[in-house]
Amino acid sequence: MSRASHVPRFRVPRALAAPSVVFLLVFAAYPLVYLIGLAFTSSTLAQPLRRWTGFDNFHSALESQSFSGSLWRSVVFAVAAACVQLVLGTALALLLRARAARPGLLGTVLLLPLVTPPVMVGVAWKLLLAPVGGALNGALHEFGLPGVNPLGGSTGAFVTLIVIDSWQWTPFVMLLAYAALLGVPDELREAAALDGAGRLRTLRSVVLPYIEPTLLSVLTLKLVIGFKVFDIVYVVTAGGPGFSTTTSTYDIQRTALQEFDVGSAAAATVLFSLIIGLVVSVVALRRKRHEEVAV
Repeated sequence: MSRASHVPRFRVPRALAAPSVVFLLVFAAYPLVYLIGLAFTSSTLAQPLRRWTGFDNFHSALESQSFSGSLWRSVVFAVAAACVQLVLGTALALLLRARAARPGLLGTVLLLPLVTPPVMVGVAWKLLLAPVGGALNGALHEFGLPGVNPLGGSTGAFVTLIVIDSWQWTPFVMLLAYAALLGVPDELREAAALDGAGRLRTLRSVVLPYIEPTLLSVLTLKLVIGFKVFDIVYVVTAGGPGFSTTTSTYDIQRTALQEFDVGSAAAATVLFSLIIGLVVSVVALRRKRHEEVAV
């Protein structure tokens, strides 16, 4: 009998799980504990964990108009971007599926924004929309039309960020929706056709309800990604004009790395994570209940 047969069976799963546990402790648990420690202390970049302050940092964040304003803008941005991308991505997936063939070159072109780094996306769009020397205004001037400056106003800059984020992430939604459409059984379509349902009725009553759980999951995931947006805000608008595009992530970065108030930034991070976690949990719970009702 070999030595391996004498090894207790319960030790094997523990040994296999040990590297993952160590990885989580080093790269997840320790930063979380350190972040919470910073939130309850007076901390700067040079002197972290300097003095215990209790809940003072949390009170200051909750009473700050900067925190509440940036949180509201993050919610509006995430919800608006997720809804726009869900509609556009599903529509593109339906168009690709209607071709009854592999996406091919068209699918590859549509996926290019997704594989482009966010910083490069921000730089490209900033150059495109530049009021002086930008490609958009250059094209307008060629046709004798007045120039535009969408980044010059509060509303225009905020909407522009949603457009840029949608340009990059709509292919992600399209890819997942297309995969869900491939899973729709042909028998359902054939049965609907035998019942006299047209394409639009089949889409509304058969296809969309079948892929709805996937779309709700994609919506939840896109909400999380939208709440975390930072790159394009930093590159394109830097939170301006004024504070009109300052999201929570950008406000936290500004507090920590420009004002050097790491304790307040950590407290804002904890509050932001809890609030966003609650919002996403509510959406996920509603999705789960919908799936149970459907079953």
